[in-house]
Amino acid sequence: MEKYGLIGFPLGHSFSISYFNQKFQDENIDAVYENFEIPTIDILPEVLSSNPELKGLNVTIPYKEKVLPFLDNISPEARAIGAVNVIRVLHEGKNIKLKGYNSDVIGFTKSIEPMIDLKHHRKALILGTGGASKAVDYGLRNLGLETIFVSRYEKQGTIQYRQITADVVKEYNVIVNCTPVGMYPNTEQCPPLPYEAMDSRTILYDLIYNPDETLFMKRGAEYGAQTKNGLEMLLLQAFASWEFWHEK
Repeated sequence: MEKYGLIGFPLGHSFSISYFNQKFQDENIDAVYENFEIPTIDILPEVLSSNPELKGLNVTIPYKEKVLPFLDNISPEARAIGAVNVIRVLHEGKNIKLKGYNSDVIGFTKSIEPMIDLKHHRKALILGTGGASKAVDYGLRNLGLETIFVSRYEKQGTIQYRQITADVVKEYNVIVNCTPVGMYPNTEQCPPLPYEAMDSRTILYDLIYNPDETLFMKRGAEYGAQTKNGLEMLLLQAFASWEFWHEK
């Protein structure tokens, strides 16, 4: 039996394990998907050595960037993004070779593209600076938008929330939340933005999918903003993961 899995910490909210095990059952695939909740990325070699049937991994917070030094090969797209969320595990004799990919960018780009109208949407704010935000940045730029990262802290190449005025929201009217703010169980939280400056041309995209409608989305929708959560992105990136694991 083949094995696939997810590495990250913590993994209580994971969608992948139920999705893939259901896929294996529905399609009569002799495989299993497991969660590997590891407190440090340095445990990855141990996971690989103790699971010789492992063929592929997904990678989630906080290891999408930290995993890079462990990889033997990285796809050009993942290298450009600087983050990996899919690993193909190749067994060559007694040696294990790891190839990294990024399916986040595929899932995100396909999911948000139908919402984008370049007549009205030219600039985007990306909330957060982690691995997922880098994939989002890559995807938005490929769609023709200018981007700015927003951070709680002073970081090179970012602006801070206190600098986001009503005028900024009018200009940067595509806003993507790549932070865990608002995720279950902390559903009464949302990024500190001037929501009252939003209108029907504002797009609020939240990578969170639990709850279905975050407070970020709800507050924007009150002023007419278009909103979408991250569930479709998750499904699309899962499809892409399977393709990467079985790449010819």
